[in-house]
Amino acid sequence: MDVLLTYACFIVAGITAGGTWSMWKSRNLLFAGVLLAITVLAVFAGVLRLI
Repeated sequence: MDVLLTYACFIVAGITAGGTWSMWKSRNLLFAGVLLAITVLAVFAGVLRLI
């Protein structure tokens, strides 16, 4: 179960990173900022799960 949760954190981080880039390119900076925050939190959670 721990492996699946770690995997899910990194999958969410990858998807939201792509969404952040998309929103940044379309000049929707507020939503890009929100997605960037979610990305950073997901990566942080995934790294903490690995430790």
